[in-house]
Amino acid sequence: MDQKKENILKLVPAIRMILSENSLKSGCFVPLDQLSESDPGKISIRLGKTIPVFGGKAPELLEQVRAVQGDLGEYVFIEGEGLLGLSTNRYELEQKLAGVRKENREAHLSEAVDMPQLIKSLYNKVVAVTGGAMGFGEGIVRHLFGEGANVVIMDINEKAGEQLAAELNESRTPNRTRFIKADVSSLDSMQNAVYETILEFSGLDVFISNAGVLKAGSIEELDEADFDMVTRVNYKGYFNCVKAVVPVMKDQNRFSDQNFGDIIQINSKSGLEGSKKNFAYAGSKFAGVGLTQSFAKELIGERIKVNAICPGNFFEGPLWSDPENGLFIQYLNTGKVPGATTIEDVKRHYESMVPAGRGCRVEDVVKAIKYVIDQEYETGQAIPVSGGQIMLS
Repeated sequence: MDQKKENILKLVPAIRMILSENSLKSGCFVPLDQLSESDPGKISIRLGKTIPVFGGKAPELLEQVRAVQGDLGEYVFIEGEGLLGLSTNRYELEQKLAGVRKENREAHLSEAVDMPQLIKSLYNKVVAVTGGAMGFGEGIVRHLFGEGANVVIMDINEKAGEQLAAELNESRTPNRTRFIKADVSSLDSMQNAVYETILEFSGLDVFISNAGVLKAGSIEELDEADFDMVTRVNYKGYFNCVKAVVPVMKDQNRFSDQNFGDIIQINSKSGLEGSKKNFAYAGSKFAGVGLTQSFAKELIGERIKVNAICPGNFFEGPLWSDPENGLFIQYLNTGKVPGATTIEDVKRHYESMVPAGRGCRVEDVVKAIKYVIDQEYETGQAIPVSGGQIMLS
């Protein structure tokens, strides 16, 4: 990553935290080369507000901001870097900043939305969800957006991700969502996705590592390439996500004694109990719990909590129900369920294994996510959401 991007990553999230002393803000950072004007005085005229200007190296600049934080408005100009806007209404801010970009975004100032009367607990938090375009990830994105969070959809499925972001942004709520194409198996891709998140929202409070793949088969059937692929996405991918996001969360927390960052892995009940003819997936998820516990011990001193949520089977999602590659058809074809001759046979078999009598739903997982974010005392936990199928002892 080049020096300019590193400076932005170090400065912007920290300034957001300094200026969020009274209430959490989200914002947008426009780099110098994307501004229609490089002169902060001319930008002040276009925005109709005087914009304070700060310069120098990161430690000195941040102390300057901290010294006058109570007198600053919505905008801060960082010499040599660009313009930062911060607000509790992300939608209105986006429309105002459209007027100072080289490539203007379509503005709808007449349709600007008001603040909600009831502020929900996730309001203005910035949340990233990998694998957020489909399945569990899509459901998580929809629910957290509905709770007032600004949500970044990270996925390799560009079409589905763009469609989901466009649909949610049509709601004209104060919060926004953004799709960023990202491949968890590449550290460079994840670091770029975090950088793009900082440009879009000025910080990152919650990172949900949800992207995953599954290849079922016995030890004789599963080939090395499929085993490596599952390991690369589910295990190394989780490492790549944490590696990319931790520096930002650390810098944020240095400037807010009350702030916590959250890293949440969407694991699986297969990370708590072995799975017949599904060893590649189960092994990668067991390894994910090991990473979660280890990261948690390392990062809690920086007020970063790391937890895993272990859902039971999401039968309605594409992972299970896709007619070509879903688990129902994979398990039918590999004979994992003795005597099953149809997909419905396989589904009934798995439903009968759950004491609650049904598969896990997105709402069940979101309740666990909200608990993990809200509490400040637990870290390193692997929380089952399995309808009683997995009971810890």
